[in-house]
Amino acid sequence: MKRLFDLILATILIIVLSVLMLFIILAIRLTSKGPALYWSDRIGFDNSTFKMPKFRSMRIDTPQVATHLVSNPEKFLSPIGGFLRQTSLDELPQLLSILKGDMSFVGPRPALYNQEDLITLRSDHGLHKLIPGLTGWAQVNGRDDLSIPEKVLLELEYMHKKSFWFDLKILWLTFLKV
Repeated sequence: MKRLFDLILATILIIVLSVLMLFIILAIRLTSKGPALYWSDRIGFDNSTFKMPKFRSMRIDTPQVATHLVSNPEKFLSPIGGFLRQTSLDELPQLLSILKGDMSFVGPRPALYNQEDLITLRSDHGLHKLIPGLTGWAQVNGRDDLSIPEKVLLELEYMHKKSFWFDLKILWLTFLKV
């Protein structure tokens, strides 16, 4: 049922948001060098690597590490990158990853391939057996303000409470916060 929900909702959102996404692509291309999409190597189900698309919010010369590991990340933002990140519009291309099956709407956020501490801790707790999500219980409870152990505790809570209704609650909370 979760997969069917993901497919239906992702398809509807791609259709409804297609004009907005085209506008974002045009705005990125007009305001900075490089492609509109950025393909990030992420860790998915069973610790497999997949390519996750995002609208590019950083300049093309930005180091490929988690944003919190970059000193002064604001200096690498593209002219509209701050707005895209603040509004989470940079995440819209991940609807394609949901259609493909690499992601779900709700689950732990996919780790960067080089976030070994997060990947190891998730694997130790069996969280690598969950399909990563566009949003998750950790995202609605602190997002980037959480430490890695705090994120993993919230993801464990999600794994134990996982249900269609809990996913709907997380989606609703995400909508309210974004």
